[in-house]
Formats: sequence, structure tokens, C-alpha cells
Amino acid sequence: MSSFEDADTEETVTCLQITVYHPGHLQSGIFQSIRFCKRDKFPSSEVVKFGRNSNICHYAFQDRQVSRVQFSLQLFKKFNSSVLSFEIKNVSKKASLIMDSRELGYLNKMDLPYRCMVRFGEYQFLMEKEDGDSVEFFEIQFILSPRSLLQENYWPLHRPIPEYGIYSFSSSQSSSPTEMDENE
Repeated sequence: MSSFEDADTEETVTCLQITVYHPGHLQSGIFQSIRFCKRDKFPSSEVVKFGRNSNICHYAFQDRQVSRVQFSLQLFKKFNSSVLSFEIKNVSKKASLIMDSRELGYLNKMDLPYRCMVRFGEYQFLMEKEDGDSVEFFEIQFILSPRSLLQENYWPLHRPIPEYGIYSFSSSQSSSPTEMDENE
């Protein structure tokens, strides 16, 4: 028997690909500590932090507008599921985090869908998950975008405002669109 036949089967690893954009990234070196196009491997129990403080955060942004710790990502597995997912948590007291069109205040967290836009200040992060088999590790890969991700991916800037200019959001409202008669 050859060593090829005896070798362990290599597991694929779940990867979160993060495409980033900031309008001043060329002049200010905001992303200078981030290694682009290289996958960073983490143990599945690791909480990955993003912010200004390079002693605490795995990914530091060279920008005084960013909180010491802005947000965190953590891998988890839903009950009775074999699929690994990520949750994002806003740990900044200064700024809300916008995930797609949902606002996350301080200590609010949410599950990341397979593809979403995360924003705060002038920062834009397009996060896309590739599933893998391993439950021991996950990877994060950064890509730098030269153009605004909102324009490039046709993401809405804000929630649409109805004709009458009033937008009420309540917790009982479903997240899916509701069809209404224009006279209602």
C-alpha cells in the first residue's frame, strides 16, 4: 500500500472572506497591519476581534475614529446542525454597527448570513462564508477593494423611506416584505 492510500483525508476549513473598503485607505494606511489575500487560521473556539488596539485585536485599523475594540466574530454551530456559522457582536460604545440594514448597538449580536454587508463610519466590509468540514479550525481572508462596496454590489445605503416619509420599525414586524394595498 502506498503512503498516498494511508494518508489522512484532508478536511476543508470554513472560511470567512472579508472584502474591505475605506475611502481614505490609500493616504492614511488604515489597513497596513492586515495581510491581504492570505488566509489566517484560527482555532474554532477563538473570538476574533477587530478594532484600533493591536494588543487586543487580531485585526487592527490604524484610525483614531475606530474604537479600541469595534466588533468581534465568533464561530458556532447551531443546535442539531453540522453547519458552522459566525456571529457578529458590536463591542463599541461609540458607534453602531450596521449589518445589511439592521443596526446593532453596544453588545448586540447577530448571526451572519452567507453574504452580508457590515458597516460603521466610512468602513465597509463585504463578508462571504465558504463552508468547510473541519470543526477544529476556521480561516479568515481579507481582500482590499479599490471602490466602494455599496456601489459595486448595489447595496442599499439605508432603509427605504415610504412615500409619506414615516418609517416605523417594531419588533413584531417580520423581516420579509409585506404586500399592502396602496390605500392602506
